[in-house]
Amino acid sequence: MCGRYAQSLNTSELAEEFGIGVTTPAEELPSSWNIAPTNPIYIVRASQTLAEQKELSIASWGIMAHWHQSEEEARASQSHAINARSESIHEKPTFRNAFRTQRCLIPADGYYEWATALGKYSPKQPFYISSTKTRTLSIAGIWSTWKSMEGEIIQSAAIITREAVGELATIHSRMPVMMPKDRWQAWLDPAQHDVELLRSLMENAQPDDGLVTRPVSSQVNLVRNNTARLIEPIELGEPETLF
Repeated sequence: MCGRYAQSLNTSELAEEFGIGVTTPAEELPSSWNIAPTNPIYIVRASQTLAEQKELSIASWGIMAHWHQSEEEARASQSHAINARSESIHEKPTFRNAFRTQRCLIPADGYYEWATALGKYSPKQPFYISSTKTRTLSIAGIWSTWKSMEGEIIQSAAIITREAVGELATIHSRMPVMMPKDRWQAWLDPAQHDVELLRSLMENAQPDDGLVTRPVSSQVNLVRNNTARLIEPIELGEPETLF
């Protein structure tokens, strides 16, 4: 799974990175090196007003299922829907409608993963994964709109994951699906409903291309810790001190 990530670019930088020429959110999210489930996040999606354009929007991380009648219920379920498996996203009730019509990209500087007991590292050792080839990861995602009985509208989103490969698989069994730039247009197209084609867009012969890992301090375990020092590499076995 992917349960924490970093995103430090502002709206202007993201607009340039993703070729966004339409209105960006009035709200500017602060740079964060410890984004956690239910936090507000940036998503890149098809423009809701201009054909063939992309827009930057803000959503809450974790899909809020449309069938929940109260915001309390919808929020309570969010943390269980931050990741959608690529293998079953087209079938799961929480995700399938969004997969067919409301796909997005989730920008990230990099993401964190914690070693499992099945790998070669000490269990729960955190790692930071980023790219040597691109400034920003373009992670495949989906977004959804939840509406309350009173008409309140809340946008939410989830990261799509797949089976990990290569060095990443020695840390954790799952990794985010990265969406290559030449597939952005097809992926974001809300008129594209062909499930098999959409599933093929998530397939990549080298899903870990350019990704590198480094062990980092367990300080990332605490959401209140949120500085660029979280992504600094450590030597495994090195004693850690509080910031």
